[in-house]
Amino acid sequence: MELGELYKEVHPRIFAFFYIKTSNKQVAEDLTQEVFYQAIKKFHTFSYASTIETWLFAIVKNRLRNFYRSKKYHDQLLEMLPKEELESNYPEEKLLKKEQQISLIESINRLEELSKEIVTLRVYGELSFEEIAELVNKSENYTRIIFHRAKLKIQKELDDQDG
Repeated sequence: MELGELYKEVHPRIFAFFYIKTSNKQVAEDLTQEVFYQAIKKFHTFSYASTIETWLFAIVKNRLRNFYRSKKYHDQLLEMLPKEELESNYPEEKLLKKEQQISLIESINRLEELSKEIVTLRVYGELSFEEIAELVNKSENYTRIIFHRAKLKIQKELDDQDG
C-alpha cells in the first residue's frame, strides 16, 4: 500500500482516536498531522515486525502522552466539548445527538485507564484485537475480554441514564 492510500485509510481513525481522547476538534487535527509528520520522518525505523497501522498507533500513543504532559493539555482541559454543528436540520435532533455523544464520551472516560485505552483503540482507532494487544502489551484474548466488559459497563450506564 502506498503512503497516500494509507493516509486516506488511517487518517480518519487516528483523528477519531485523538478527538475522543481530547474532546477538541482542533487539537485532534493538530495531533493527527503531527503523527503523520513523525511517521514520514521516522519511516526508515519501521521494521515490519508489526503492521504499519500498529506502528502508526504506537506513534499516536506516544504523541498523546507528550500532549498530556504539555501545557496545551492543561489549557485545553478548561474547554468543554466543541460547539460545532451536528448534521441535522432540527434543533431537537442536534441537541439529542450531542447529548448522546457527550454521554458516550463521558462513559468511556469513566472507565479504568486500560479499558478506556482498549475501547478507544477498538472503536475510534478501528484496530484489530491483535493490534491492540500489541500496543497495550497484553494478550489478544485479554484485550477481547476487557473490551467486552467495558462495552457492557458502558451499555448499562447509558441504559440507566435513559431509564
